[in-house]
Amino acid sequence: MAGGIAILGAGNIGLAIARGAVARGRAAPGQIYLTKRHSDGLADLAGEGFQTGTDNATAIAGARLVLLCVLPEQVEEVLSGIREALDPARHTLVSIVTGVSIGRLREACGGDVPVVRAMPNTAIILGESMTCLATDGADEDELSEVRGLFEALGKTLVIDEDLMSPATAVCACGIAFFLRAIRAASQGGIEVGFHASEALAMAAQTARGAASLVLEEGRHPEGEIDRVTTPMGCTIAGLNQMEHEGFSSALIRGIVTSANKARTLGGESD
Repeated sequence: MAGGIAILGAGNIGLAIARGAVARGRAAPGQIYLTKRHSDGLADLAGEGFQTGTDNATAIAGARLVLLCVLPEQVEEVLSGIREALDPARHTLVSIVTGVSIGRLREACGGDVPVVRAMPNTAIILGESMTCLATDGADEDELSEVRGLFEALGKTLVIDEDLMSPATAVCACGIAFFLRAIRAASQGGIEVGFHASEALAMAAQTARGAASLVLEEGRHPEGEIDRVTTPMGCTIAGLNQMEHEGFSSALIRGIVTSANKARTLGGESD
């Protein structure tokens, strides 16, 4: 890509983006500058070929995309530190911060720099993220450049900004929800007779197959459920028991609760 990538905040998601971009050939390690507030762990990253440091202004000097991967309460401090170095003609600010609006980001950086909000998930390191994007001022070329980065790391969807907190719940938190479902299925497998490693492998591969039927074959979940539920059969018996225990409603309530929490983390609901 033209220009480098500065990732301000080399935590779990920042590292996932960096390593995913390298693994998918989107950027070389030397094109990515990673910063952390403290120098702990930077030596390992430098050993992988990344540029590293603790000074954010230095990090963005050679960058085209500036990825903000910090906690909501750190946004003002970090952006005030790079305000003078941000160049609207060269930089696009990409915020991975939960619950912090584009308006607030613009106010904090004090300029007209193009801003795109992005909400990926940790499967980005495998090139399997679902990343939602929103902007209110980036032009088509700038948005296309950001989308190109995340398309190399999974699938993307451009949405209205007011849907970013719900996107956080469905996509970012959703990784944990589906992993919990896989874990629960494996525990069920153990109870009915399989060793733990066998049960986990069976549950995970079955989950992958179910997702592939939707994504690759375009099947609707209910249609596929109907294909495996025979009258008085074991599948419908299990499904009905899970619904009696509140399986679907619990997942729905969890997503709604996470979306509401996401809105409050950065003051978006204020």
